[in-house]
Amino acid sequence: MPERIMVVDDEPDLESLIRQRFRRQIRDGEYDFVFAYNGLEALSRLLEFPDINLILSDINMPEMDGLTLLAKLNELKNPNLKTVIVSAYGDMDNIRTAMNRGAFDFVTKPVDFTDLETTINKTIRELQILRQAQQEHDQLLAIQHDLTIARNIQQSILPKVFPPFPERNDFDIYAGMTPAKEVGGDFYDFFLIDKDRLGLVIGDVSGKGIPAAIFMAVSRTLLKATALKGLPTGECLSYVNELICLESTASMFVTIFYGIFNTTTGELEYANGGHNPPYLLKADGSVQLLEMTNGMALGVMEELDYQMKSIALHSGDGLFLYTDGVTEAFNAAGQIYTDERLAKLLAGSNTHPIKEIVQKVFQDVHEYSTGIEQSDDITILAMRRSAD
Repeated sequence: MPERIMVVDDEPDLESLIRQRFRRQIRDGEYDFVFAYNGLEALSRLLEFPDINLILSDINMPEMDGLTLLAKLNELKNPNLKTVIVSAYGDMDNIRTAMNRGAFDFVTKPVDFTDLETTINKTIRELQILRQAQQEHDQLLAIQHDLTIARNIQQSILPKVFPPFPERNDFDIYAGMTPAKEVGGDFYDFFLIDKDRLGLVIGDVSGKGIPAAIFMAVSRTLLKATALKGLPTGECLSYVNELICLESTASMFVTIFYGIFNTTTGELEYANGGHNPPYLLKADGSVQLLEMTNGMALGVMEELDYQMKSIALHSGDGLFLYTDGVTEAFNAAGQIYTDERLAKLLAGSNTHPIKEIVQKVFQDVHEYSTGIEQSDDITILAMRRSAD
């Protein structure tokens, strides 16, 4: 599209001079000129041609002069509308006033058309830069809007209603996630496989942003769909690993801890696919790490067997699952939060409700990282077998 330029001047011969001087640009579709003979007519022309972005305006004109026109143009608050003032060299006071009122540049009379063309081209380049910046700004707003929707969708697929099984009084459970970006790669889940078995899952996808969020959703869906078949935890991880290896095209992987808690017997059967070992919160207030099963992250290699272990959760015992966004959070001195700090915080906390324990850890991590941008998703899932 040609750049539409409006010339505002009451000199009768100027239109023909402009058309003659810029005939090649007009013929080649580079410029399209619109003419007005005073400020009032110029405003009318702007309504007729709203795509005018450059105005060449004289100062001294009848009915509405150039300075008044400039004031009216400023009221439009259009950053993509530039005005170049054209006036006699001896009228420097008015030219200076025009520049102070927002004129982009000026050209003196009698007009040097070479200088005029240079000024027009310079102004057009500035307009192109502004348009490009506006386009990029609009694209960023659109991306931000999409990311907000993605965040809402991601949050909606994670359980958020607590207590999730109000009819059950044999266990208590609470979880939360704070993504580092608009969307994250961590996830948690819990679900009843049957009336006696509760599935517990926490995972951490490699990478950040949209790819990690999509991979997270796929991993969570595959794990839950497989787990609901009632497979043992090790077999479940092996099966999901095969599916992820087949579908992964970006060399992404996910660490997963999957446990099945028997609400009747208290047995916790679990398998660990490269994830942080959870903490066992004993009823007496002591804390210990669960023994690892040394499984590899899912999506790294096909045909892996995942070993299982089991422990007994006695009355009042709890389980604390987390991602490395907790223990690897940084403070202002560049130091990480550490497993030791987490274990110390958890020690003796099992007398508190599960929800308070989770919220206390979130609060402590955030306070530790005050003033530091969160670098990783922070996710926690905790469960306790009810006291007899």
